[in-house]
Amino acid sequence: MLPQGTLKDRVAIITGGGTGIGRGIAEEFARLGARVVLAGRRQETIDAAAHAIEEAGGQALAVRGDVRDAAAVDGIVSAAVERFGGVDILINNAAGNFLAPAEKLSPNGWNAVVGIVLNGSFYCARAAGLRMIEQGRGGAIVNNVVSYAWTGGPGTVHSAAAKAGVLAMTRTLAVEWAPYGIRVNALAPGPVQTENAARNLWPTPEEEERLRKRVPLGRFGTVQEIAQAASYLVSDYAGYVTGEVLTIDGGEWLGKGMFEYRKQ
Repeated sequence: MLPQGTLKDRVAIITGGGTGIGRGIAEEFARLGARVVLAGRRQETIDAAAHAIEEAGGQALAVRGDVRDAAAVDGIVSAAVERFGGVDILINNAAGNFLAPAEKLSPNGWNAVVGIVLNGSFYCARAAGLRMIEQGRGGAIVNNVVSYAWTGGPGTVHSAAAKAGVLAMTRTLAVEWAPYGIRVNALAPGPVQTENAARNLWPTPEEEERLRKRVPLGRFGTVQEIAQAASYLVSDYAGYVTGEVLTIDGGEWLGKGMFEYRKQ
């Protein structure tokens, strides 16, 4: 756990900040001294998260916006600047996913996920990055991806393709924006127990148990573990880290060899 004050006075935008991992990251950033902007499509959800942060002594702003809309994204960044004076950190956390074999995936289903994950991540990175360049004091961007961005993900071709694009974008921007002092990294969480993940990805106890058995550490990750990893990546402790992916999945993706390993 990083010490309080690590992110003192920095302004952080977290998309999908009202629930799950996004809210956990926002709460941890606020604990570390950041002023946080929670962006999301449901006003009541982000309002509740912002209120909880302020009740705990932090500073938070809830801004409604759809990351698929470039103009709305510009509005989120403008609101952050108007309220807190700038932007230092962006967490591209907003995502969408559901299980569907490719032959049953509709164009609308494909476009919905790609629109949020790939297009939305670029719109947010561009808007925040332009502001960081203008400010001239650098910044940090973290894009949430998944390990199947580089292995492939049967049943999630829409998400796998979109996240692979985000991974390529991460490494590209890391090089392009390094001269401005902007670091761009990615975080690849494994299975984490959140309400949305449980509903969309392991909706039955049997599916949950099957997935848990695939994790070498034998458990799902916690929101707090992901939030702490994100905090490291945006902090000065990671000041020489850019273009990298921090995988935090209990070793889940490593257990996909030719022969299934079973503990004796």
